[in-house]
Parts: sequence; structure tokens; C-alpha cells
Amino acid sequence: MENKNVILDIQDLEVRFEVDGEIIRAVNGVSLTLEKGKTLGLVGETGAGKTTAALAVMRLVPDPPGIIGKGNILLNGKDVMEMSVSNLEKIRGKEVSMIFQDPMTSLNPVFTVGEQIAESLEIHEQLSPADAMIKAKEMLELVGIPGYRASEFPYQFSGGMKQRVVIAIALACNPQLLIADEPTTALDVTIQAQVLALMKALKEKYGTAMIMITHDLGIVAEVCDEVAVMYAGRIIEKGTLDQVFNNTLHPYTEGLFNSLPNIKNRKSELRPIPGLMPDPVNLPPGCAFEPRCAYAREECGLRIPDSRFVSDHIVCCLAYDDPNFHIRRKGGKNVE
Repeated sequence: MENKNVILDIQDLEVRFEVDGEIIRAVNGVSLTLEKGKTLGLVGETGAGKTTAALAVMRLVPDPPGIIGKGNILLNGKDVMEMSVSNLEKIRGKEVSMIFQDPMTSLNPVFTVGEQIAESLEIHEQLSPADAMIKAKEMLELVGIPGYRASEFPYQFSGGMKQRVVIAIALACNPQLLIADEPTTALDVTIQAQVLALMKALKEKYGTAMIMITHDLGIVAEVCDEVAVMYAGRIIEKGTLDQVFNNTLHPYTEGLFNSLPNIKNRKSELRPIPGLMPDPVNLPPGCAFEPRCAYAREECGLRIPDSRFVSDHIVCCLAYDDPNFHIRRKGGKNVE
């Protein structure tokens, strides 16, 4: 039975890049669902496939060299993969918006910030240029920037202010789904906190569903309802914030938590995950995490694990074929 609260439904998504005769397998069978008003944290190391999966939702994977090999992407029940270019242009910025990673390069330097906000309002809301500019100034006020600054250019804004402008553009048409790709990476910690608080407040005000792409578990703890952990193009653990943080199931997720400083015991040593993520051109035949896993067995290098429910949420790990296997992080939850 169809769940009417589901705004995004991704099933078995695969994305690859074909470059110089090599095939880069960036996304390998990702399945996700997101309900209206919920925030999903998409977590993983650089190169895990997080951004590529998000770009596929909006059909923004550059083609060539990118190819969405297979999979279904339903946005509000509509198949994104079957949409024409004109229909895609109608939903981008209207039904789904994206905040890209670097605010310094997300804005066009030759147009005022007001013009850049007003553009989407003119296109999607059919407002006149004058009315669109009035609404653009209102959006600037909403993100904490005086409306009169709509006539200024991006170079006149700091990094944190630019990110606020980008958020204003993304939310101008009140999208039902907002994808935020590491929106605080280029900002200092004080501005990070301000931007996260702003995004959280605006999300609650408009009831927007959000995908927060990040490698920072502290950000996930602060703003997310659900967590999906990616490794080598696969979702290897998924559940609610409480399930993943307090009942960690996958060895990789355990390694992420163990790599964090323990604020309650400053003398404790970090326990980083040994090794590197595998080359997406040459993925191992079995579990991609097997070469780095302290719990690995011979079978792990031969067979890719399927998703399964263990305890209360989803995990991909062959070790759970053993009913006695379990993971318990020493010291409990490290992220406050």
C-alpha cells in the first residue's frame, strides 16, 4: 500500500562514470525513503557516493560521463527517471531544491543577490519582476540579511552570508524537499552553528523534508531524524537517529564513532579506521569494507551482504549471520 507521507522513494539506484575506458562505480544499489517533514542525514567519507546519489535525485548527474544505470526515483509519486527535460526544469527549485557544497562558487558574480533569488520566483511562481524582487527581499530578511542588500553583488558578502543567500534561493519557492550538500563545510564553526540553526528553524516553519549530506556526526545529531551511512556507494546502515547512534550495528559505523574525540575523557586516544576506502574503479568482489574490518571473515571477501533488519533497523553485514555477533561501542555515545 502506498504511503502518502513518502515524498522521496529511491530503489536500487546505480550511477557510474565512464572515463578513459574505465568504469567508476559511484553508487551501487542505493535504496532510500524519506517522509514529508523528516530530515535524513546521509553520512560517509569523501568519495562514498553521497553527492552523486543526491544529484541523481534531480537528474543533475553530468551525462557524459555519468550514467544512471538503473533504479527508480519517485518524487511525490512521480518517476523522475521518466521525466522530460522541460518537466525536470519545472520541479527543480519548485518541488526539490539543492544547497550546493561551496557557497563561494554557488552564486553568479555578475548578478545581484536579489536578482538571483527573484529569478526562480519569476519562473516557478509566475511573479512579475517587481513582485519577485519584493519577495526576494522578504526571503533575505527571513535568513537574517537586511532586504536593502538585495541590490548588492556576491563579492560584497562574507562566506556565511553567501550561504544564507543560497539558502534563501533554495527556499524561495517553498520546495517540499531540500537537499543540503555539506552546507557548512566552507564556514567557520561559529557561522556553522548559525547556519544550521537557521536551516532547522526554516525547515520546521515550512514543513520541508531535507537530506543533509555530511561527514560530521555532530551535525547529524543536531538536525536529523534519520541516518543513512554510505560506504563505497552503498547504504550499509540506516535507521532513526537514536537507533544508529545508540544501537550501532555496522563495523564501519562503529569505526566512525570511535574516530571521534571523547569529550568526557580527554586523555582517551582516537581509534581511527585503518586503511582507505576502495577504488571505485576496482571494487572488491565481496563486502567493500572487508579489508578494513576488525570483524571480517573469509566469507566477507567473497559475498556482498544484503540489507536486512537486525534488532530495530537496517544493516548490510554478513557477520549478522552469526546470532551471537553484536557491536557495542566502548564508552557509549560520543556525540552529544
